[in-house]
Parts: sequence; C-alpha cells; structure tokens
Amino acid sequence: MSFANDLSFTVELALGAAKIVLGRHGNVERLIKNNSASQDEAVTEVDRASQRYIVERLRQRFPGDGIIGEESETGETITAEIPDPMGRNWVIDPIDGTNNFVAGFPNFAVCIGLMDKGVPVLGVVHDVVRDWSYAGARGCGATLNGRLISVPKTPLSNSSILMLTSNLLVNGKLPAWVPKWMGQTNWKIRLLGSAALEACQVGAGVAHAAVTVNGKLWDLAAPAAVVIEAGGVITDLAGQPIFPFDLRNYTGAKVPFVAAGPAALPQVLQDINQQ
Repeated sequence: MSFANDLSFTVELALGAAKIVLGRHGNVERLIKNNSASQDEAVTEVDRASQRYIVERLRQRFPGDGIIGEESETGETITAEIPDPMGRNWVIDPIDGTNNFVAGFPNFAVCIGLMDKGVPVLGVVHDVVRDWSYAGARGCGATLNGRLISVPKTPLSNSSILMLTSNLLVNGKLPAWVPKWMGQTNWKIRLLGSAALEACQVGAGVAHAAVTVNGKLWDLAAPAAVVIEAGGVITDLAGQPIFPFDLRNYTGAKVPFVAAGPAALPQVLQDINQQ
C-alpha cells in the first residue's frame, strides 16, 4: 500500500494548521488543562483551534479512521475516537511546545501521525516558525522540505549532539544519567522544549539521539514515522520496542522514548540503565 497521497495531504494539513498557530505566537493567554495531573499543564485556545481544523479535515477525507488528539473542547479529556485500535488511527499534537509558543520562543510544531496496526506509518512534524516540514511515510523515505534525510550512521563521538526534553523527573527524582550528561562536555546536550522537534533532529542527521522521559503518544507518533523512515530506531528507555502500541483505552498515559541512530543507541541505553 502506498502512503504517498496521504502524506502529501498531511503535509498540506499541517501547513494549514501552522497558519492558524503562527499569527498568535507570543500573543495568547496561557490556560491550564482541567485534566492535568500536575495542575500546571499548559493549553491555549490556539491549540484547540489548530486541532479543530485538523480533525475536521481528517473526518472529511477519512471518515472511517480513528482520531487521538491531545486536546478537547472542554479540557476535561483528550480526544480519543478509536473505532478499531488495530486499524488506521490519526494521532495529533496541534502545538507541540505550547509553553514555548506562549512565551514567544520559536520552537514549536504541529504534529500529525498515522498509526496502522499500532505502528506509525506516516508522520508530519511542521516547525511552525522556520516553516520546515519533516515528513515520512512507509516506503516513501523521510524528508525535510522535500529533501531526503537520514539518521547519523556513526557511534557517539565528541561532536555528537544529544537532545533532551526539559521535564526529566522520574517518580519525582532526577535520574543519575541526567547530571552525568549535563556535567560532561564531550556529547553536546541540547533542549528545545518540543519532543517532536528534538526527535526529528535525529531523523535529519543533526543529533545522534533524543530522549523524552515524560512524553505522551502525540509527542511520538508523528516523529517516530520520520525517524524510522530515516533509518533510525525508536525504543522505550529500557531498550524495548514501543510499537505496535496498544491503543485500547488510551487516555494519555506517558510514553517515554529514545529516538536514535542504530550505532548510537546501545551507548545511550547503557548510560540510561546503568545502576
């Protein structure tokens, strides 16, 4: 099955949502989600407008597909319309990096992924401010604005960049590998504040690995398709496969993940799991 047409449509869809988002960059009220366990998870009316636009277009074109979205109109729940957990299900993050968006910091993205049989088969991550579209689909390769991209093929070295997402606590504690990485100067540690954009740096060959400790499925589905098509690997923090992912009764549980080039993955996992 070719995903080329679906991919072209999804790129255009992400661009349309990005237009909704860009005009309010740094000029929007920061709200708190009603369903946030921490009582401090940000959302804006622009997140909801972006998701509303994406969902309406998806329902028009793919009426039988399921939809999972980070937002809902009430803020009480996520959007989870999953008629067939093993069928085609779109996973949406209308603004990945909402806190950046609110503050006017230019690292945030529109993310739209398609999962089939629990596996990411298509994904678009559109870097809104830079107008860069990372895209990938099974059998189509991975691209950045139409140019083919691939993950780094080499092991970690003194010039390697590693991406981290800022929320790094596990059960209220900072894992030992975090200060270890922060305290050394060989690997170059970078934090963008958007898990999807960080993972896409692996797909684009910029970073050797990206680690997200407290992400959700919508942070991962779209960039995972890009990274996999670019020749990379996606695992959990223990090195176990995440996909196929069981979508039954998904309500927003955390999905920690590592995105990496195959040669870099073993050393990253060794540090993360060293006792």
